[in-house]
Amino acid sequence: MSDHPTPAGPDPDPDLVFSLLPQYHRQRDAESGGALRALLAVLAEQLNLVEDDIARLYDNWFVETCQDWAVPYVGDLVGYRTLRGYEEAVAHGGEASRGLAARLAPRRDVADTVTNRRRKGTLPLLENLARTVADWPARAVEFHRLLAATQPVRLLPADEASLTRRAGMTRARYVDLRGGADLDLLDSPFDGAAHLPTAARINGARRRGRHGPPSVGVFVWRLLPHSVTRAPAYCVDRARNLYTFSILGNDVPLVTRPVPEPTATHIADVEHVPAFIRRRALADRLADYYGPGKSIEIWRDGEQRPVPLRDIVVADLDDWRYRPRGNQVAVDPVLGRLAFSSRSAPRHGVWVTYHHAFSADMGGGEYTRDRATRRDAAVYRVGPDQPHERITQAYQRWRADQREGRAGDEAVIEITHSGAYQEQIEFVLAQGEHLEVRAAEGARPVIRLLDWYSNRPDALNIRGVHSDRPQKTDEGCRPERAGQVVLDGLLITGRGVNVCGPLSQVVLRHCTLVPGWSLEARCAPLRPEEPSLILEDTSACVQIEHSILGTILVISDEVRADPIPIHVADSVLDATGPDREALSGPDCRHAHAELTILRSTVLGEVHTHAVRLGENSLFTGLLHVARRGVGCLRFCAVPSRSRTPRRYRCQPDGVLADLRERAARGELDPAALPELLKVAEQRVRPRFTSTRYGTPGYAQLADGTAPEIARGAEDGAELGAFHDLYQPQREDNLRARLDEFLPAGMDAGIVHVS
Repeated sequence: MSDHPTPAGPDPDPDLVFSLLPQYHRQRDAESGGALRALLAVLAEQLNLVEDDIARLYDNWFVETCQDWAVPYVGDLVGYRTLRGYEEAVAHGGEASRGLAARLAPRRDVADTVTNRRRKGTLPLLENLARTVADWPARAVEFHRLLAATQPVRLLPADEASLTRRAGMTRARYVDLRGGADLDLLDSPFDGAAHLPTAARINGARRRGRHGPPSVGVFVWRLLPHSVTRAPAYCVDRARNLYTFSILGNDVPLVTRPVPEPTATHIADVEHVPAFIRRRALADRLADYYGPGKSIEIWRDGEQRPVPLRDIVVADLDDWRYRPRGNQVAVDPVLGRLAFSSRSAPRHGVWVTYHHAFSADMGGGEYTRDRATRRDAAVYRVGPDQPHERITQAYQRWRADQREGRAGDEAVIEITHSGAYQEQIEFVLAQGEHLEVRAAEGARPVIRLLDWYSNRPDALNIRGVHSDRPQKTDEGCRPERAGQVVLDGLLITGRGVNVCGPLSQVVLRHCTLVPGWSLEARCAPLRPEEPSLILEDTSACVQIEHSILGTILVISDEVRADPIPIHVADSVLDATGPDREALSGPDCRHAHAELTILRSTVLGEVHTHAVRLGENSLFTGLLHVARRGVGCLRFCAVPSRSRTPRRYRCQPDGVLADLRERAARGELDPAALPELLKVAEQRVRPRFTSTRYGTPGYAQLADGTAPEIARGAEDGAELGAFHDLYQPQREDNLRARLDEFLPAGMDAGIVHVS
């Protein structure tokens, strides 16, 4: 069920009333200048508004089609209670507010209210609430069934088994230390071993325990499964028999592609959630994980059929010591590695389909995203079974079509396959030209920039040049705008992107410019000090949206040129280290740029000319601006020693100011104030699950992060690149629903699996 109402109908007709007049009056009005027509157009506009409102009256009776403001009123008819802040979000308007409102009162949750009350107190209902309310896959566990208990002597094993079957439950048991499969499941959502009871409650404020008689745990998976379909694997040795699933050469844990549960009363199992695949689980249930439409699939030597199931073996490839035999293919799902026999090593490549975990739809990926093609743009498709095999071929074809008069100044190069493109790419744009290089729907192309030349950089070059053609406009006096470039849905590795010359706009949308150029096996950056984006003597306005980038280096003439604008939104800037520069000029000088950053995470230092606006963002390193009188920071986390424009409700400033006020009022000992300030600043520092690109929890706020960070945004969401996930609101909504539908006398707790 959609979280938004259906779109409106066709545009209203402004001549609706005027067309009802006799032909004579319309002709006389046209002869006199059309004053009557203009007057009736105003009346028709108001009439159309009334008609639309009447049409919406019927739609507002149903939660699937009603307007956002009507959702709580429809819910009130069945006693649905919305969380605080819904009315404010709807009244504020805007795309972000609509997203927040959808999390505070999901339409599907409102629609299922009556059905859920009929199922109140059942375990599958708690899992369904997590899916409908918070949009998280979940598994609910009653911990009282996992408590160790004294077995009555009078019950024989056979009687115990029959009793368990009649009760419709599974009873906890002690684990055999030689049973590796059971040991893997300890403390997981699928743990069936017996545990001793704990005194701490699962929803305790200070200390939380799991295994208590009244405890019910709702295990949720916050990381999403992202697919990579028939992409080339990475060969790590010269013998060509050792590979990684990731084309970057790093280890990547594979996750399950979830399948729908058969019934609404079914308890989620491992195949119904995006769980990390364990070696023993893959070996025991290989047919459930491997094959067409499943979690893993492998091809070799360009064959159309995948490697047969009988040739797949599961092994620990941590040190690459395992050696397959004959046609066997060893798979390690924990590390995302492949190994072939040295005698049957592939000679023409290996291709894989797999799923990996990440927090959001960000960077290059096969997920769905909004794409719009400009009306006059010529489209050139690249990929297998397409007119062009390489990106440079499509670009040269566009230039040839321009010379022959078959194409204009706007072009789209669309890559239709999740393959690797190893080319030396340079785009040269004249004034008035617009080029978009994008991934097709469901594709994640990888551009690998290799060492092609020994005497010049091998980056992806985007260069603007002045045009020699006459510059004409409608007015005849204003020159044409400089060239524009859009990169959408690409993953670029091996080198960075170099932008130079007169350009009006460079857009990076849903792209990944691998921090450090490439990765080592354990996801360490290969070249941690190298920039991912170089802006050299260019006038381009740079826009970065839903992307992951390494360092941005700005090289500009500070005397003759104005600062270039850089806009970053919903993205991660990663300098690969807290003491390295995520944005700067040469030799760590201030970048000659004006930064606008919204809902983003910066891992590293920022040295820039000015910050126009910083909002709902995280800065892990120092932020140092040359002009403090320009712009502001609001609802951000920035180290207190930073030189910034004026700040509004930033952290740790708010916490430190509160301690100083309490000391001034005599509530704290002034002598202990310096130590308290130091401890408070350390507490409010952002903490992440991982800061290495390529790991599943990259840039995700860790559990236990201070609420000033985890709920420090303007709307109560978390600061940083994953602000629009609205994780705090989703969790609050789920807790409220669990309290409403939980069995009497039970305590429920939310446990984050990922």
